[in-house]
Amino acid sequence: MAAFNDGYWWSNDNLRLHFRDYAGPDDRAPVLCIPGLTRNARDFEGVAQRLAGRRRVICVDLRGRSESAYAKDPMTYVPLTYVQDIQRLFEELGLAKAVLFGTSLGGIVTMLLAATGTQKFTGVLLNDVGPEIDPRGLDRIRGYVGKTSSWPTWVHAARALGESSADVYPEYGLEDWLRMAKQLYKVNAQGRIVPDYDARIAEPFRMPGGEAGVDLWPAFKALQRIPTLVIRGENSDILSADIATRMVARLDNGRLVTVPGVGHAPTLDEPEAAAEIDQFLDTLG
Repeated sequence: MAAFNDGYWWSNDNLRLHFRDYAGPDDRAPVLCIPGLTRNARDFEGVAQRLAGRRRVICVDLRGRSESAYAKDPMTYVPLTYVQDIQRLFEELGLAKAVLFGTSLGGIVTMLLAATGTQKFTGVLLNDVGPEIDPRGLDRIRGYVGKTSSWPTWVHAARALGESSADVYPEYGLEDWLRMAKQLYKVNAQGRIVPDYDARIAEPFRMPGGEAGVDLWPAFKALQRIPTLVIRGENSDILSADIATRMVARLDNGRLVTVPGVGHAPTLDEPEAAAEIDQFLDTLG
């Protein structure tokens, strides 16, 4: 297991935010990983373990997730605020450039960051997300995000996760679900297993438009000249095959990879994804 350091930075509205920092060479652009709506830095454990030593890997907890502080105002749980938080992280760490890995919501944040033009990206990976979101997936996410659930043991949590997500990872067994449960959940003060995020992140998401309330194609255009790898789950209900194809057609240096047999979102540990990531990073130097 590659070691990591816990790092912290402060947001514009004075929230203490957390990241995991896996060491790597200083002469290569670090990989900065931004997770999905209900996920956290642990979501990228597999990627970070594989790349650590070859690249510095920084995995963030967005505000309201895991070890990052919860916001007083739930209406700051929106992409534009996350963009400001990541910009502050660039400043705090003195990053001149980075390779951005964005899963789902993290990919939306990545596109918006690129559109600001304030940070230099040597490459971008968009994991199962694009400038148009499939309404089916949005409806599914609205159905569970923010709901209060708890379980008495990790096995109970894993079995519940397996029941709700069997169509996303149909080949998973109990050990896989246990591993994912420990990425998604935590033990609360009462000894129960609960989701590791502020349930109030659902409040802006459930408003009309939610996370997809703006046209993201203009933001996506900022990636036109940036080497970009688009990874899509074959059974994704967030990124359609048509939108993914249109995305790559608009990029000067883009590649689409479909991970077979999984939905939203690939873990990036699948052999197909891992091989493409390695090749992609090699091309960036």
